Parts: sequence; C-alpha cells; structure tokens
Amino acid sequence: MADPTGLHRVVHAMGTVFSLTVRDAPTPRLRSALDDVENLLHHVDAVFSPFRSDSAVSRIRRGEPVPHRWDGEVQQVLAMCADAERRSGGWFSSRHSGAFDPSGLVKGWAVERAARLLRAAGAGHLCLNGGGDVQLHGGPWRVGISHPLAPGLLAARVESAAGPLAVATSGPAERGCHIVDPHTGEPPRHGLASLTVVSTSLTEADVAATSAYAMGSDARAWLEELPGVTAFAVEMDGSTWMTGHAASSCQVQRR
Repeated sequence: MADPTGLHRVVHAMGTVFSLTVRDAPTPRLRSALDDVENLLHHVDAVFSPFRSDSAVSRIRRGEPVPHRWDGEVQQVLAMCADAERRSGGWFSSRHSGAFDPSGLVKGWAVERAARLLRAAGAGHLCLNGGGDVQLHGGPWRVGISHPLAPGLLAARVESAAGPLAVATSGPAERGCHIVDPHTGEPPRHGLASLTVVSTSLTEADVAATSAYAMGSDARAWLEELPGVTAFAVEMDGSTWMTGHAASSCQVQRR
C-alpha cells in the first residue's frame, strides 16, 4: 500500500528544478536512493551542460577529448541523438545555432535514469518532474498541462491509473522560442503555442515533442503515425487538437 506521506526532494540542476515524489513507505533504502538521484542529476549537469566550460559538451564544441570516465555516457547520448534524428526525419537535432547541444534529449534521459534508481530501491509509486516534464510510475496520478495563452489556467490534464507514463511539453510560453527548425535555424513556421506528448518513456516523449514542435504545421500528421503516443496541442489562436492513443491506463482530458 502506498504511503500518502511518502518522500519528497527538490533538486536544482541543468538550469531547471527537479521535483521528486515517492508515495511509498520512507525506508532507509529509498532515502539513500533519493541521495543517489540527486547526485546523478548534478553529475549529468556536469557532463552535458552547454553552459559549463569543463563539461563534455563544451569540450566537444572546442574539439577537445572527453575525459575517459565520461566516455561511455557521452557515446550513449550521441547514439541516442543520432537515432532520434533518423527517426524524426531530421527534425530532431543535437545541434543548436551550429553548436553541439543534446539538451533536447538529455533531461528526459536523466529523469528516466533517476526513476530506474528509485524503482530498484523499491519505489512503486513515483513522480519525477524535470522542469515541467514528468515521468510517472504506479498511480493514480494527475498531471495538469498549463495553458500557454492563459497563465494560471490549465489547458488539459493527464490522468494515469498505473503507469509507467511520461508527459513532455514544448513551446515558447516559459522560455521563449528556444526550439528552432533545424533546417533553417529559424523559429518554426506556423508554430504552435504548446505541444504536449504523452508516452511511456520521458526520453521518447521529450524527443517527440521537440521534433514535432519544430515541424510547425506538419506536426499533427507526423504524430498521428507514432504508435503508443497521444499528443495535445494548443494553436496560437487558442484552438486545440489531439492525436493518437496512449496506454489504456491514461486519459487526456481537455479543460
């Protein structure tokens, strides 16, 4: 039985805030795992931050070798980025303004790694929120999707009875237009106000949301073809649309 008190932790890393909630009895093993998760998030920041001069990303940009202790993780991320670019037809890119930047994949990947650490320590009901993108296990959980054109209001909500489930949102409302068309380097033509993707993996949901948002008006048709994915979009005029069907344990409801 899940303990409603559970465990909570807030971690500041990767230029954002991670909120960790475990609705299980707070055992010593789970408390230790939360420490491990906090250390992991700071480690991923140290390796993959595009803003730290000593990170692997900055070293790659300067054409310098990556420390051997980081090589395995860096090669894994490079391979995942290449696969995401191939599967998205080039709409996902690990470059921004001409420089190497895998940020569109790394945050979701780090959250999934964190979830695996907590699951291995016995967590059955957990919610990991990284800057508004969420990975869920167990349930029930309810996730609100902020309305990009009406601050303080919700555009939709995602309800999960069991999980695993992941919710990722892309758009300019929080940080301006930080996602560009990788073919032109410019903001997407006919861009959306926001685009939310629901899947089982936050890495996959994050990649799909980033890729589809960059596509602009072509996003809907591409998302329709993705198996196991639900998408919810808010257009610049306030109209909304949905595609796909996620897991049977998930419901996306427009407000």
